[in-house]
Amino acid sequence: MPKIETTKFDSADYLNTAEAIAAYLDAYLEDATPEELRGALATVARSHGISDLARRSGVSRPGIYKALGEDGNPSFETIRSILGAMGLRLTIEPAEMG
Repeated sequence: MPKIETTKFDSADYLNTAEAIAAYLDAYLEDATPEELRGALATVARSHGISDLARRSGVSRPGIYKALGEDGNPSFETIRSILGAMGLRLTIEPAEMG
């Protein structure tokens, strides 16, 4: 049987527009745990390049890694700064009650 070669899939490689990133994060916001959402934010951060994101957000590289890492607990301000540096913002809308 011939050997099959595969490449590692990384979502960050495909998150190259604000629209794609917004759709990706929106999907996580629907029913993800806080840990899963933090992981999604980390993926999006990698898609922008952590060093560049740190420079634009005002959050240090170590601060981004700590906030979005496995044991991270980012503040609202950190999330807002990181999203803003990516050209995104949080919005609030009424939930469907039913």
